[in-house]
Amino acid sequence: MNERNLSTRSKTLLLQGLTALFAMLCWNTLWANAAPITIGVVPQFRSVEIRERWAPIAKEIEAATGRKAVIKYSKDIPSFEKQFQAGEFDIIYANPYHMVVANQTQGYLPIIHDHSKQLTGILVVRKDSGITEMSQLDNQPMAFPAPNALGASLLMRTELATEHKLTIKPRYVKTHSNVYLAVLAGQVKAGGGVMRTLRQMTERQQADLEVFYTTQKVNPHPIAVHPRVSAPIASQIQQALLAKPALLKDVPMAQPGASTFADYAKLSTMGLEKFAE
Repeated sequence: MNERNLSTRSKTLLLQGLTALFAMLCWNTLWANAAPITIGVVPQFRSVEIRERWAPIAKEIEAATGRKAVIKYSKDIPSFEKQFQAGEFDIIYANPYHMVVANQTQGYLPIIHDHSKQLTGILVVRKDSGITEMSQLDNQPMAFPAPNALGASLLMRTELATEHKLTIKPRYVKTHSNVYLAVLAGQVKAGGGVMRTLRQMTERQQADLEVFYTTQKVNPHPIAVHPRVSAPIASQIQQALLAKPALLKDVPMAQPGASTFADYAKLSTMGLEKFAE
């Protein structure tokens, strides 16, 4: 290759680099001057509770980015799912399966999750049920809070069907407490939940239930950003929140740490989508 061709190639590469840099700077400027940063939170709690937990976080994001940050509420989990799949939020706090779907549909990427624990689902039976083998639950009615509740339902039903070859007859009863009550009342043979909600039942109710099966562990709910949030701004948000972990304790995140999609990638290979509704 002669010097003239090298010079032309160098100029072309330089021009391409400058064009990309200019485009990035323009995009960052436009994004920074656009509408407020929108935050979507999976509605596990009432709107007033979400506001109490997330208003301080929104203020910290404002301080870090110089942009107004607002919490955009969802009336229920199906509405939240439709909203993040449409890319309505700049930042989301969602369950691990939501994270996979959000990445596949909109390219959301996690930036923070709780490093102090992992999420598992539990299957409970009455302590006096006489159930000792998984095969005894084949073709039996089981209670779950909702189809896409990850640990208590989606991950549980996936494992029971694919790993243990059970035919599942699910009954969706809306809440974890309703699951445990249905098992106690003998309306179903077993039910899906998580340890946190089981511990919220009375001591007598807990004493009459037995954890029969536990799912594999997965990383808990992350905070994630939409790809329209530039990498520098996403980093500002991440560093600002990690610098003040007390802000995240009511999310709840006891030990917030950095997160990447690699922390959730295995969920995309587990076949959860076959059991999602």
